[in-house]
Amino acid sequence: MEFYILAPNKKSLSPPRPVNLSEEELIQRLKRRDESAMAILYDNYSAALYGVILRIVRSEALAEDVMQESFVKIWTSFEQYEVEKGRLFTWIINIARNTAIDKIRSKQYRVSAKTKAIEDSPVSNMQSSYDVKPEHLGLKEIVAKLTPDQKQIIDMMYFDGYTQSEVAEELAIPLGTVKTRCRAAIKMLIKLFR
Repeated sequence: MEFYILAPNKKSLSPPRPVNLSEEELIQRLKRRDESAMAILYDNYSAALYGVILRIVRSEALAEDVMQESFVKIWTSFEQYEVEKGRLFTWIINIARNTAIDKIRSKQYRVSAKTKAIEDSPVSNMQSSYDVKPEHLGLKEIVAKLTPDQKQIIDMMYFDGYTQSEVAEELAIPLGTVKTRCRAAIKMLIKLFR
């Protein structure tokens, strides 16, 4: 099945379909792989899913891509949905949320975010009566006093947004080593800030 997703706030060429199905009927039709039921599901829930996705990814174009991916996941994995474990809305919102989080944690997203033009940055659009930079606070100099291994991990985790697991994977070192270096770096930073 192919989906052509429009952001809920954009005008569709076709009028909305009338929906007179109960949630139970909708679930039964989806379990039978009824494509028209998927269209009804989209009409009923797309606005809520799009809002959650947009809040996470903060880009309309990316939110539309994640929305498309989410509905494909919902369609392909619908047999896994169990009524006894929760409501349909809860299940699909979790799929959309997890897909959005996976997208912003992906290496591809990070690379594109790092190469985004400075003028596109929300920070560059902020007007302020003062300009606070880490180097003015002495943060750069304090972090520079760490060992090179500790500094690398602090830079990746706190300034680049990597998780400990991602740092371990990126540097090809054991997760335990990352945790140990991080702990040691934080202890050293506490001493240096005093």
